[in-house]
Amino acid sequence: MNAAQEDRPVPYMERTRHYYRALGYEHDYVWATFAEVPFARFAKPLATTRLALITTASPPGLANRDSRGVRHVWSGEVTPPPPTLFTGNLAWDKESTHTDDRGCYLPIEAAAGLAAEGIFSGLAARFHGVPTEYSQRKTMGEDAPELLARLRADGADGAILCAL
Repeated sequence: MNAAQEDRPVPYMERTRHYYRALGYEHDYVWATFAEVPFARFAKPLATTRLALITTASPPGLANRDSRGVRHVWSGEVTPPPPTLFTGNLAWDKESTHTDDRGCYLPIEAAAGLAAEGIFSGLAARFHGVPTEYSQRKTMGEDAPELLARLRADGADGAILCAL
């Protein structure tokens, strides 16, 4: 490898393949792909749209786990906002940053300020937490339909994903 190659960053997908191989997996991780993007334009102006916040953080105590330890979609009240959520189980650069500021993964106050300015009509009464799973089957077959049902029950027209 020459100096120019050593200074070049390793692409994310290539690095992840090497990582999984180093862990002993025989097959490369298969990333989810979609022939059609599962998003749609809002049917009405953003200023009249109610939004929900979705986070990848977990409730304190990991209350979103069932008796087998499997994580599931969970929900919390926007008012009053939770003082903190659990982020220690997620992959983020813990040496360079922190998640002491709840606004970085659940920006309730910032979103409420934008709603007060008329950018959108307001927040749904609940925010929702989604597990970060490596199972596309569970994400698509269980978590995504459950999340959509909760968003519809809350009257949300759209959502903002606040992922770590």
